[in-house]
Amino acid sequence: MLCLTRPTDPRWAQVAIDKLDALLIDHAHCEMKAASNALSLAARWPDRPEVTRALVELAEEELRHFRAALDELVRRGLSLGKPETDVYAHELRKLAKVGGAGAPEDPLVDRLLVGAVIEARSCERFKLLVDALRARDTEPALVSFYEELFVAEARHYRTLVDLAILVKGDESAVRRRLEDIASAEGRLVERLGVQATVHG
Repeated sequence: MLCLTRPTDPRWAQVAIDKLDALLIDHAHCEMKAASNALSLAARWPDRPEVTRALVELAEEELRHFRAALDELVRRGLSLGKPETDVYAHELRKLAKVGGAGAPEDPLVDRLLVGAVIEARSCERFKLLVDALRARDTEPALVSFYEELFVAEARHYRTLVDLAILVKGDESAVRRRLEDIASAEGRLVERLGVQATVHG
């Protein structure tokens, strides 16, 4: 799906369903981090209003998703709690810093592409979750919610890749770098195994 080089382990959906509360809490934290990341990136391009505006719009949408996820937690009587260490995102950012086309010269482009790969993985897993929830036929509202997010994550992926191309000014170089980061992400996902989290 999108740029991913390895699919999620098929067992993930069952683990996610079995530990749905934990998944929903993790998802809420992911949306908050995505909004924060988009705003942080927006601040890096004060002289590129088109880039800043696109990232602010992305952050606003991620915040809306966070509020919706938080509403679902409240409806279920769950507390958001403190975020766990996001090993997946941390390791992926570290992997993106070592080698590959454009890594040393374009750290901000890399940040956009790492974000794009994270969105791609979210998109893939939300589709798996929708299919698993639909098969169980007990959470129609949650199915609708994740169907909407599946579409949104694909759009976010495209936005971040397009912004990386705009900033770099070289689509071929960006596509090569995206392949590097996506390959590293695939190896990371295999290493982290199956957990009730959106990414790791």
